[in-house]
Amino acid sequence: MELRPFDPANFLQTEEDILFYLEAAMEGNDPRHIASALGDIARSKGMSEIARKSGLGRQALYASLSDNGNPTLETLTSVLKALGLQLSVQRAA
Repeated sequence: MELRPFDPANFLQTEEDILFYLEAAMEGNDPRHIASALGDIARSKGMSEIARKSGLGRQALYASLSDNGNPTLETLTSVLKALGLQLSVQRAA
């Protein structure tokens, strides 16, 4: 039996999967976890494609959307737009 590290990007196949995954990541209000989740989503769609659509460099995306990344608001909104998503705000529960 061969074991490989778990990669969420391999399981984010539908728009619903992506929305649930990102919503769950945002519930914790941890910017690093949100950036990492966004990176997983971008990898599931193809980082080169997201880089092209967002106008950002592929390597810069890998760096800012990693576990230790800290994307700017501009990067965040560009990636969300490339994914067909948008940032919204709602009152906390």
